[in-house]
Amino acid sequence: MAITNAFPNQSKLDALKALCPAANTLKLALLAPNANFDKAATTYDGTGEVANGNGYTTGGKTLTGYAAALDGDTAVLDFADPSWANSTISAGGALIYDATDGNKIRGVFSFGGTVTSTNGTFTATLPAPTAAAAVIRI
Repeated sequence: MAITNAFPNQSKLDALKALCPAANTLKLALLAPNANFDKAATTYDGTGEVANGNGYTTGGKTLTGYAAALDGDTAVLDFADPSWANSTISAGGALIYDATDGNKIRGVFSFGGTVTSTNGTFTATLPAPTAAAAVIRI
């Protein structure tokens, strides 16, 4: 048996749960198609967000269905896909932020293009909770 340097998988899962505790209010805000966000984003302040109205309320929705797990050597976090009924929305992506911890942004993701709803249900389909795709992963 060999000894290898490692950050243990359980420690990754513990770190993810500490960064995004299940007891905190984690929210998803929709971003306008022309918004500019990337890994440098720090705090949610409404910049670039879809406008209030037409079935959408600025600040987004509180996420439900919190599920932290390991996918191989990667800790991943997943939630139920939030939706807005009876809405007319155009969005290019979304961000997840922690409303309990100073609105710190925990994840940013692109829809890969503009997604719209017209007097219907807009669903933000979150990436699969895998090491390669999860929007929040360590």
